[in-house]
Amino acid sequence: MPQHAQITRVCRDCDGFATVAITAGTRHADGSRATLRVTCPACKGTGHTVPVALVRTGR
Repeated sequence: MPQHAQITRVCRDCDGFATVAITAGTRHADGSRATLRVTCPACKGTGHTVPVALVRTGR
C-alpha cells in the first residue's frame, strides 16, 4: 500500500520563505555588506501554519 505524506500548510504571508536577509546598503570594514535578518510575523519564522480550528459562533 502506498504511504500518504502529511500535507504541511505553507504560510500564506511569506510563501514558506520565513526568514529573509535584507541588505542595508552599507558595507563593513572588510567589504562585506551589512544585512538585516527579518522573520515572518505570521508564522514566527517556521514557514508553515497550523490548520485553523473550527470556531463556533452563536448568538
